[in-house]
Amino acid sequence: MGATWAAGQFNVDFEQRVDQHALRVERVEKARQAMHAAELDALLVWKDENQRYLTGLRAQLIAGKSTSLNGALLIGDEDPILFCSGGEADRVRATMPWIKELHVVPIVEQRALVDAFVAETLVPILERFNLTGGIVGMDEANMILVQAMQRALPNLTLQECDSVMQGIRAIKLPGEIALIQEATAIADAVTQTGMEAVRAGRRECEVAGDAMQTLYHLGGEYSHVTTPFVASGEHMSPPYRQCTDKIIRNGDIVFIDIGAAANGYFGDVARATICGTPSRRQKEIHTAVYESLQAGIALMRPGHTNVEVRDAMLAAADRYGLAGHFLSLFIGHGVGAGANEPPYVGETLPGAPTYEFQPGMVFAMEPLIWVPDVRGGGGVRLEEMVLITDGEAHVMSRAPFDERLFL
Repeated sequence: MGATWAAGQFNVDFEQRVDQHALRVERVEKARQAMHAAELDALLVWKDENQRYLTGLRAQLIAGKSTSLNGALLIGDEDPILFCSGGEADRVRATMPWIKELHVVPIVEQRALVDAFVAETLVPILERFNLTGGIVGMDEANMILVQAMQRALPNLTLQECDSVMQGIRAIKLPGEIALIQEATAIADAVTQTGMEAVRAGRRECEVAGDAMQTLYHLGGEYSHVTTPFVASGEHMSPPYRQCTDKIIRNGDIVFIDIGAAANGYFGDVARATICGTPSRRQKEIHTAVYESLQAGIALMRPGHTNVEVRDAMLAAADRYGLAGHFLSLFIGHGVGAGANEPPYVGETLPGAPTYEFQPGMVFAMEPLIWVPDVRGGGGVRLEEMVLITDGEAHVMSRAPFDERLFL
């Protein structure tokens, strides 16, 4: 099932750790088998997590340009072909020998450049493999690329393949679980640093800054969310999902949700703490969230469904009269190569599927309850990283809960 604890991030001689090359080969083979099962001739992926899953490229991420910078093409039994920014190409050639073929691509947003990429790079590759009339799955792309491909490749059939990639990534390989454990260890440290940084007179952005320093000090790649989430007091009722210049005051609930990525995998951990002494109402809310979280985790095992877990979490909160106060968002999501990925628990929007838990799934369980008009804030979220096993769920996260906030 993979590691049940985080052994360390380095490549060492004194114990066996994750063989990154072997894991990458396993991931590609898993994708290849799913591609064949879906009757696709190729996978063309642009989402950050999917291209990294197939190639191992840790790329520079530019805000607002996700799916526009780097891609990968998997054809039949061939090695993945990398499409990357010119800023990455020289480094890839020097340090990533497993990439046998790469092509420099523009940012996928300017028509003339995109048309040229399709005509001069993509079409010749597909011609080489006799796929100009084939079936290619694509996960996500700018419309400008889709239209350019339709014009240049009128006989090509494009199909959605993000669902294929989600299915591949839902059940983690043992090596992936070990890497998620390491990311979770960093996320725990980031969370605890944030909790310890809380005191009256500091701003939310200062707490986030201290936590982010720990993330980078420990070798984390980036936070779970681009906007580190530190919210204090009335900023949790309703939640402000970013940090601001608000001053933390005595009696404020302070919520920290930053997480960490390492080696292409995420750990998503969150806790609430108190500045000073909590009120009884704040304790009730925190205790309700905690008991809801534990009730859900208790049912996260094969043979149970996401709906059963949701119902158990709502019932636990209802003991405090708070079942109607959940944030209108899912209360659990998959996590791995994607920071936030299917499957979900507690999704309330139409079309949400019911499924059974399977060993190897990893979830971030994150119930959030908020109540208006509570002095110092009446909003709490607690978040745990949960691995599904053959038996009881294994909680990967270990950041402490604030004992002052329990009834």
